[in-house]
Amino acid sequence: MIQPVMIPESVERARVARLATVGADSRPHLVPICFVVEGSVLYSAVDRKPKRSANLKRIENVRANPEVTVLVDHYDDDWTQLWWVRLDGRARVLAEGAEREHALELLAGKYPQYSADAPDGPVLAIDVERRRSWAHGDSRP
Repeated sequence: MIQPVMIPESVERARVARLATVGADSRPHLVPICFVVEGSVLYSAVDRKPKRSANLKRIENVRANPEVTVLVDHYDDDWTQLWWVRLDGRARVLAEGAEREHALELLAGKYPQYSADAPDGPVLAIDVERRRSWAHGDSRP
């Protein structure tokens, strides 16, 4: 059994992360995401912002290969404040159901834009299995 991964508060407070997926064609795909964390699960929704297609590559990739990485980082011109956290895990596509609805409530609590215009697409639920991090000096997340 995999032990739950503790996710630092600095990650939970972050407003944006980058999601890396790999598709059936073995090519990497990287996109910025809004997200929320509950326990050792990270949720990200497909929102209503304009997209090129309703069939998003990140969703197709997760269905083909659920292994994903999320990178959260902090940049500052004072390089002693730099840090990053990488979360590796397995993603699930939630198209409907109680967990999806709960994730949307959590996201709306973090992002007011989601309260005004709730996402209508699928939600990615990432079960975080491993955490790696780096920080300069005392700023370790």
